[in-house]
Amino acid sequence: MRALLDRVDRRLAKLLSQDGREGPAGLAARLDLSPPTVRARLKSLVERNLVKIVGLVNVAERPELICAIVGIHANGQGTLDEIARKMSDLPFVTSVSIVTGRYDIIAEVLFEGDMEALYRVTSELLPGLAAPGMIRGSETFVVMKTHNKWLSLPKGVWDDDIGGDTVAAGPGRE
Repeated sequence: MRALLDRVDRRLAKLLSQDGREGPAGLAARLDLSPPTVRARLKSLVERNLVKIVGLVNVAERPELICAIVGIHANGQGTLDEIARKMSDLPFVTSVSIVTGRYDIIAEVLFEGDMEALYRVTSELLPGLAAPGMIRGSETFVVMKTHNKWLSLPKGVWDDDIGGDTVAAGPGRE
């Protein structure tokens, strides 16, 4: 069952979403709480996987990054969640959602440079996520322009710049 946040935790999450650099003392003053209380609440939120403090990249300001949305038709037969979980582990994938409407699953991908990484995800990795015939097809929408789009970089993007796994960094990067 999904956890509900109380009013204080919601306010704490909201303040962190505005500026994740603010420390416990500053947050405590704004919330009218003690710093130890803020630290304890923050620790609990992180441990329960309800809040994650990360640096985000403004995709609109990074011309080398390309964002795309992939709509997937699947013969889920009770396995949509499994397919979505597997897809969320693929390189370049920022989010995966099971949805209502025209598609069964919507995924967002982010990659650097050319379309080879997008091709790899949609034509090589996606078909291998489920048994043959489970994924009936996909439609890809390359984002031409975006506003207020801040993303955490997924596995595969700039990994080689920080000494990460270059295999996940994409085609042609060894």
